[in-house]
Amino acid sequence: MDVARLGELERAVMEVLWARPEPASVRAVHAALADRGLAYTTVMTVLTRLAAKNVVRREREGRAWLYAPAATREEYVAELMLEALELTGDRGSALVRFAQSVTSDEADALRQALERGEKT
Repeated sequence: MDVARLGELERAVMEVLWARPEPASVRAVHAALADRGLAYTTVMTVLTRLAAKNVVRREREGRAWLYAPAATREEYVAELMLEALELTGDRGSALVRFAQSVTSDEADALRQALERGEKT
């Protein structure tokens, strides 16, 4: 997946998709975002752009496209974090600064993952 920073509307669309266990049609995403008063074509355009960025996968079902996240929310955020680390000339210092900013529960989760050698 190409990591792309998401705009506010793209994030809202992704939240809908991440909350669903199965792929969704434009109509379903549009309905889930009804409180925003968006045009159907706006939601369709956002989903098409997210597919072009490889943030969502799409597959045909009859005449409609169904959309699903290309990665979980956690995978997406982890990729953003790795991308941010590439921006620094000193990854170690950036990681130390990050580690100093997490809560004790988050530090415990990191420590346990490192001890287990987890890779997801």
